[in-house]
Amino acid sequence: MTPLLSDRVRESAAFLQERGVGQPVAAVLLGSGLSGAIGLDDGLSIPYAEIPGFPDGNVAGHDHRLEFGQVKGRAVLVLRGRVHYYEGASLAEVTFPIRVIRSLEPRWMAILNAAGGINPDYGVGDIVFLSDHINWMGDNALVGPNDDSLGPRFPDMSNAYDAELRRRAESVAEDASIRTHRGVYAAVAGPTYETPAEIRMLRLAGADLVGMSTVPEVIVAVHGGSKVLGMSVVTDLAVTEELEPLSHGMVLGAAEKAAPRAGAILEGLVEGEEE
Repeated sequence: MTPLLSDRVRESAAFLQERGVGQPVAAVLLGSGLSGAIGLDDGLSIPYAEIPGFPDGNVAGHDHRLEFGQVKGRAVLVLRGRVHYYEGASLAEVTFPIRVIRSLEPRWMAILNAAGGINPDYGVGDIVFLSDHINWMGDNALVGPNDDSLGPRFPDMSNAYDAELRRRAESVAEDASIRTHRGVYAAVAGPTYETPAEIRMLRLAGADLVGMSTVPEVIVAVHGGSKVLGMSVVTDLAVTEELEPLSHGMVLGAAEKAAPRAGAILEGLVEGEEE
């Protein structure tokens, strides 16, 4: 008999707890080029390959390890990197780490990515707090039998990106003089970058950003009842009038330059949490 999803989640969570992972104040998923955004004191590090059920990818710019330690004296869990749908994993596999981290009951999750900026007001290196998303991946992480112990069959997504958490993040950024925006993120399957016609279509649909991740993880986090902060780092301008050939190396370079500012926002949010 195939184990229930909730049984596999409990198995992985128990493994992490045996290795010393406790209940975090916050959990952070870092995207392409952003693995260095936030450091931990007194931390432990576990490769994804050692954690039961965790997928282990091979895309450059993702360290593929889980860390647990202290930020400003508060317990924080960090997922340094993700596995993507375009790598051949199912969305259930892509989002399994979120299921496990959710079971450890952080107060909130921050899910970060590197994205192309469709909105012409954005610049490379800008940070955008997500207000909504468009799932253009052609699939959904909740397709299949629903495990009611993990969340409802039909979860509401009207406040997928927690408004109060976003306002707190904006306040932290303003105090640190960090340029930010609010925007709508469109998720596509990848791995190809978008054509000019696709960018025009996404802009007409109301997207400010485009990328190949995040939405599946957010759907699963919200399904489990988590408060989510979505953050994109604009790594290139997906504006048809200015479209230039793009490479993964260019994306990683832009993300790495912006990582310290993204990390400063995350640290400020964590510092504002009561111990």
